[in-house]
Amino acid sequence: MTTTTLPRPDTAAGDRPEPVLSVRDLRTAFKTSHGIVRAVSGVSLDVYPGECLGVVGESGSGKSVTFASVMGLVKKPGWVEDGEILYRGRDLTRLSDRELRALRGKDIAMTMQDALTALNPALTVGEQILEVLRAHADDLPRGRAGRAEARRRAVEMLDLVGIPSPADRLNEYPHQFSGGMRQRIMIAIALACRPRLLIADEPTTALDVTIQAQVLELIADIRARLGMSVVLITHDLGVVAEHCDRVVVMYAGQVVETGPTRAVISDPKHPYTQGLLDSIPRLSDLSHPIRPIQGQVPELIDLPPECRFIGRCPKRTPDCRTGIDMRPAGPGRAARCILVGEETEA
Repeated sequence: MTTTTLPRPDTAAGDRPEPVLSVRDLRTAFKTSHGIVRAVSGVSLDVYPGECLGVVGESGSGKSVTFASVMGLVKKPGWVEDGEILYRGRDLTRLSDRELRALRGKDIAMTMQDALTALNPALTVGEQILEVLRAHADDLPRGRAGRAEARRRAVEMLDLVGIPSPADRLNEYPHQFSGGMRQRIMIAIALACRPRLLIADEPTTALDVTIQAQVLELIADIRARLGMSVVLITHDLGVVAEHCDRVVVMYAGQVVETGPTRAVISDPKHPYTQGLLDSIPRLSDLSHPIRPIQGQVPELIDLPPECRFIGRCPKRTPDCRTGIDMRPAGPGRAARCILVGEETEA
């Protein structure tokens, strides 16, 4: 197995601790009637203690599948073909289903894109929080005292995420809450056992702008209070710019650029990252044209060994037909583009 070595983040203030999560050369595939779809092709990334890592890209870029693989949620007709997923030095790809279930919810938690379909409509929100606590909270006493303590913690979690009258609303069902409140409940369930790592998959999907801001501020506030690491999966570079310490840009199942958020946004090295930035409206300059990326993400079946962005890239050259690995692009940065080498030489 070939492992991609990524540059460490800028450590001018001192060496960083070991990553909480380290993904190396991850490959995940799905069997379909048209052939094998390789949704994740050699993804490598790190998540450090206490940081917020943004993972950005279009639909179909492999963001959600990467972290579904981390959580052990990819099942037939999908499978993890190769790679390492190291959580605090422990390879999750070698764990049994039982060992993964013990880890999910306790050490690593994930919120899904659509809270309404992710929550069980037949159970109250209180029952769904209590289910996590009963499965993973080792310090709960037995019997009636344990049930009372679990309920107290469930009320505490709803209060933590800003649900008004939490003791009363504990007995309500998901359909009795608004979209923003359901997202908060999803976060409360994920945080019930104080995980070290929270993976938030498109936490603002289908929410209006005001509620989006509230949910993102909530995640940032809880991250600061609990000292946990956060992976924020999104298609919006504006969200990443405001909330994330570092960013990983994905395209067609691969990482194409990574580095400190401010550096990547102010000076993108990959044409795809530049394309994402050019497609964002600028309220400070209404005359600035919006330039959408032309074309579509290629189908991930039997792709040729060339740059996967070649069909949409305005800077493509004949040399792009050979494909390219990640290249160093500055302190703590790397990009999968032949232009990175040319810029370095210049």
